[in-house]
Amino acid sequence: MITIKDVEHVAKLARLELSQEEKELFTHQLGDVLVHVEKMNEVDTTGVEPMYHAIDFSNVLREDEIIYENTQEELMQNAPDVEGDFFKVPKIG
Repeated sequence: MITIKDVEHVAKLARLELSQEEKELFTHQLGDVLVHVEKMNEVDTTGVEPMYHAIDFSNVLREDEIIYENTQEELMQNAPDVEGDFFKVPKIG
């Protein structure tokens, strides 16, 4: 059972300011959600495979193919500073 204290705790975690009316409303609504979940728990699901999605479908994927491969020289042109074959970055610490 959800109490107003539970709603206040969740609101605090979410950094929400709720009026007293909102707290009472959400307490009732969250209680209704839990009642619905309890009803679903009563259903016998023995032998039922878990589903990832309500609709059976598969992704349509294409093979990866390289259309254009950058050379190291082209990639190094994007760097603000290089040293030899490496990107030069500021020292930390």
